[in-house]
Amino acid sequence: MANPKMGRPTDNPKDKTLFIRLDNESSEALEAYCEQEQVTKAEAARRGIKKLKDDLKK
Repeated sequence: MANPKMGRPTDNPKDKTLFIRLDNESSEALEAYCEQEQVTKAEAARRGIKKLKDDLKK
């Protein structure tokens, strides 16, 4: 039997979800960043979280 949700294999599966509400200022900043860097909102959020993690180490 084949797994019905079989996709491309990955070393970093993204199985967690996050839903947030943004104000206009935050939404516009996110949109501008995504357009400038040519990334998705999810990738922009991951980058932001990595920056927060780096701040924790200090």
